[in-house]
Amino acid sequence: MPPLVMFDLDQTLTESKQPLTPHMAELLARLLVKTRVAVISGGGLPQFLKQVVDQLSPDVKLSHLYLLPTSGAALYEWRDGAWQKVYEEELSEKDAAKVARAIRAVAAETGLVDFSIPSYGERIEYRGSQVTFSANGQEAPLEIKARWDPDKSKRRMLQKALSACLPDFSVGMGGSNSVDITYKGIDKAYGLTKLAERLNVPVREIVYVGDQLTPGGNDEAVLRTLAKTRAVNGPSETALFIASLLSE
Repeated sequence: MPPLVMFDLDQTLTESKQPLTPHMAELLARLLVKTRVAVISGGGLPQFLKQVVDQLSPDVKLSHLYLLPTSGAALYEWRDGAWQKVYEEELSEKDAAKVARAIRAVAAETGLVDFSIPSYGERIEYRGSQVTFSANGQEAPLEIKARWDPDKSKRRMLQKALSACLPDFSVGMGGSNSVDITYKGIDKAYGLTKLAERLNVPVREIVYVGDQLTPGGNDEAVLRTLAKTRAVNGPSETALFIASLLSE
């Protein structure tokens, strides 16, 4: 059994923005008895609590669970009966405003997003350590998000244009209709490495599970580390992988 298994969230443990299924929650509870588990994604802490923690049974071993919201720019652990912040690489208000201006400029220049058209919730969301730009809004229905950029070409265009105007920031693929902006060098590889240091676990012994372990995918950064990786195509494959770990 690996000393730490780290999971991407959307399209790995859950469908996009959806809660864990009872079956997945039960598998994670069993895995938490045997080893430490981390979840990393572009969402903020409230999204992690809603999708993951609130779906777990009251007796689950939360001391073995680690949450890395905003693509690893923050880390939380369960201590003294609450989720305690270990670190957060928070964007200043000035820098967050700079990012927001760049997003609006790039949206207009590329013609990919028209801010005059109503969206499903906020398009630009400040998450403390990250700014997320969602083309159709944070609350867009799954089918609309899935149709907007199935081949990632629009997000790649946004990523390239934003990277050019924001050289001091990292611009990464987010969900199916979003990009995430953090300070330079803050990504999933950073979060994985920071947690490995905190737990005194060799990076090469960590297993990372994600659905976007491909060039341009939002799990790509992990490939720069020595962590073992397991590519999956949705929560059903993740469930099978967890079951295989539990049978060892």
